[in-house]
Amino acid sequence: MKKLVLLVVLCFSSVVFAQKKDKELLRIDGEVTTVSDFKRVYEKNLDAIDNEEAKDVEKNLELFINYKLKVKEAYNIKLDTLPSYVKEMEGYKNQLSAPYMQDTLFINKLVKDAYFRTKNEIKAKHILIRTPKIATPKDTLAAYKKITEIRNRIVNGEDFEAVAEETSEDPSARNDEKRKRKGNKGNLGYFSAFKMVYPFEEAAYTTKVGEVSKPFRTRFGYHILKVDSLRPSKGELEVAHILLTKQTKNAKVLIDSIYSLLEKDVQFKALARKYSNDTGSKPKGGKLRKFGSGAMVKPFEVAAFSLEKEGDYSKPFQTRFGWHIVQLIKKHPVQSFNELERELKNKVKSGDRAQLSEKAVINKLKKKYTISENEVAKEIFANEKIRTIAKDSLQSVLLSINEKKIKQEAFVNYIKNRKNKPVFELFNDFKDQEILTYYKDNLEKTEPEFANTLQEYKDGLLLFELMQRKIWEKSSKDTLGLKNHYTSNIAKYQNKEFKKVKGEVMNDYQNYLEKNWIADLRNKSAIEVNKKQLKKLIKFYNKS
Repeated sequence: MKKLVLLVVLCFSSVVFAQKKDKELLRIDGEVTTVSDFKRVYEKNLDAIDNEEAKDVEKNLELFINYKLKVKEAYNIKLDTLPSYVKEMEGYKNQLSAPYMQDTLFINKLVKDAYFRTKNEIKAKHILIRTPKIATPKDTLAAYKKITEIRNRIVNGEDFEAVAEETSEDPSARNDEKRKRKGNKGNLGYFSAFKMVYPFEEAAYTTKVGEVSKPFRTRFGYHILKVDSLRPSKGELEVAHILLTKQTKNAKVLIDSIYSLLEKDVQFKALARKYSNDTGSKPKGGKLRKFGSGAMVKPFEVAAFSLEKEGDYSKPFQTRFGWHIVQLIKKHPVQSFNELERELKNKVKSGDRAQLSEKAVINKLKKKYTISENEVAKEIFANEKIRTIAKDSLQSVLLSINEKKIKQEAFVNYIKNRKNKPVFELFNDFKDQEILTYYKDNLEKTEPEFANTLQEYKDGLLLFELMQRKIWEKSSKDTLGLKNHYTSNIAKYQNKEFKKVKGEVMNDYQNYLEKNWIADLRNKSAIEVNKKQLKKLIKFYNKS
């Protein structure tokens, strides 16, 4: 019921964004509806109307007047102040404003980049110099200087892998004697879109093959990387495997005997269920989750991607986990852009890339707005006990965005439970948030489409609540009125028993109540229609 009413409401709702030359069509108790406003509402629904009678301009104007009277009544009795209404509207406003917080063109570029990086895998090695979780400017500068010196050594001819093994603060780069594991010397193998944090991915794909990147920062610290190669993606694979761990007695002998059984056409699934030590995949006949390059240890990846046909299986091979045999279930080549676009867009919007799109919006707003910071008020940043400063001492204006003044108190409240960054960095985050909040709070003034949609929903919710109170609840609770309506119109129901036609009677009774209510609303209101403009409208649509 609620959805139906809201759909009907959207057909007759309006917000006036009239131009100076726009003619007045209708006035209800002094509130003006213009010709273009009515045309927008009327034309919105023409394609959905399949008979000429329903397209009649005068009839649609009467329905529009009825709608305006109902909404006006809802506001008169202050239904817009109901806590449930206010809460629902706040949630809807947040939902509706979300697309405006993203830069569409920027999102589209990120999606196209992501597709290229899905179709093409990159092989790189890196060196990391870590920064503390809460890094001071001094920490940041020290890490940057260190990574720059390391880069200079490589650019001047030293071997990247040797320098990585010596200097990188990524533990995997060095040998681990305790675990008897060799370091990777910074080598990361092949990877593609969404496999690394975005700044790392971006640096890799924007550095030419054979070159060393400029220093760049991620949440882990400062990096440099060298790109070894770029190749078309091999897509993803579905495989099953049999694993015999290192702890298995006579593992090599047993894996060879399992291979012999496969050669004799014994089913792979049955052997995996019987012999495999991988408890996660064993019940599923050894089947693993779909994966691409870089997801598995190298020997496993090489063996899996070397299989050509579905059903083919490898010879036994060894990884640090033990002995394996792999069977190819299915190959999944990279799909076309059109097939992947929606999935990529969802990944872009839900991942760390979304912050870049939001940042692009903020940067545009910074150029558009007048923003000023009070340097004197910012002196509280140096106070180590800033989070416990008394409210009365935090009343100086810290930040201004156009006419909006934001006090120190708001910033201190913002950082109360945020201790992951230095105060000066938190202030930059706070400023960005306030810019977006200001933009969001003023969307109705700056974005007519947003204002229209929001107003339609506001009025729709109010009308639903009003109809619930005035018509639907009354028709269901007023059993005497309902039966009287049945008795008065019994011929229409062909003298059928009340209980057999109760649904039809209730619908008719609701229409009867609404008709009388509308008549009462019309009697209480001053309604003026500009006959000259109405005639012009009728003539215009008759020609169309």
